[in-house]
Amino acid sequence: MRQAVGYVLFSCLLVLLQTTLIRYLAVGTVGPDILLIWLVYLAMREGQATATAAGFFLGLAVDLLSGSDSMIGLAALSKTVAGFTAGFFHDENKVLQNLGGFQYPLITAVVSLVHNILYFIVFLQGTDAGWLNAVTFYGAPATLYTTALTLIPMFVFARRLRTQL
Repeated sequence: MRQAVGYVLFSCLLVLLQTTLIRYLAVGTVGPDILLIWLVYLAMREGQATATAAGFFLGLAVDLLSGSDSMIGLAALSKTVAGFTAGFFHDENKVLQNLGGFQYPLITAVVSLVHNILYFIVFLQGTDAGWLNAVTFYGAPATLYTTALTLIPMFVFARRLRTQL
C-alpha cells in the first residue's frame, strides 16, 4: 500500500513537471516526455496491467491540465497504448538488470516511437499536414530526446546494481 501511494504521489509530481517546467527544456518545439520514462519504469517494475492503467490516468491528467491546446483523451489513449506496449518487456526476474542496462533506453525509444506515431496519426486527422512529416520532424526528435533523458535513471540503476553485487 505504501508503495502504491508513493507511485501516485510521484506520478502527480511528474505530471506537474511535464505540464509546466518541461517546456523550458525544449529544443525548438521538441521536448522530452518524462511521463513515458516513468511508464516504462512502472512497466518493467510492476507489469503490463499497472503500466496500462497508469498510462491512462497520466494521459488523462495531461489532457485536463494542458487546456484548450490539446484534444481531450488523445494523451490518455496514446499513453495507455504506450504503457501496454512497455508491459511486454516486463521480466520480474531481471528488473534491476533491465533498468540498469541498455534495455531501459532501448525500450523507452520503442515505446516513445509507438506513442508519438499514434498521437500524430490521431491529432492530424482532417488537416493537410502529413503524419509522416509530423513524426519525422516532431515525433522522432522527441523520441531521441526522451531516450537521451532516460540515460540519467539508467546510470542511477546501474550504480545501484553494482553496489548490490
